[in-house]
Amino acid sequence: MARTTFSGPVRSMGGIYQQGPGAVVAITANTTLNPVDHGGRILTVGGSLAAALTITLPTIVAVSDGVSSGPGRDYNTTSNIGVLYSIWVPTTISTSSLKIGTDGTDKYIGSLLSVDTDSSGAMVGFTAASSNDFINLNGGTTGGVAGTWIEIRALAALKYVVTGVILGTGTVATPFADS
Repeated sequence: MARTTFSGPVRSMGGIYQQGPGAVVAITANTTLNPVDHGGRILTVGGSLAAALTITLPTIVAVSDGVSSGPGRDYNTTSNIGVLYSIWVPTTISTSSLKIGTDGTDKYIGSLLSVDTDSSGAMVGFTAASSNDFINLNGGTTGGVAGTWIEIRALAALKYVVTGVILGTGTVATPFADS
């Protein structure tokens, strides 16, 4: 089915869902995400990565509709507010680290719950500092063990909100960092 654009709210009494092979995208090399190819999909990373892998989020564009767009919304808007990126680590990152970064100007807000998988399941929450623009997973103390799940949404100008559960080993540490 071709891409379809709606001018008003969409109501479904039975739900709207995405399925099939296009719903999951494997990330195997350094990648800059974009709303069309990656937004609203499950992005899988991990396994025997040959080198460090960096995922870069697109710059947040928070423009409003132009004055000439009416009636209704501008279908050609460049705004990406609301786009969600879901990242899943199906197999432990074993040979390198995974870095999820912004453009350096956009920053993270929100928190990640870290679960220590090799002890009593101790849990610690880590909150992004106002300067954090990277999430670094190393397959150990900062997360990246199989089952790690992170959701990142473009929330507002300069703000990506992050939530999720990262699984780690050893004495878990914050995955948030500055570039």
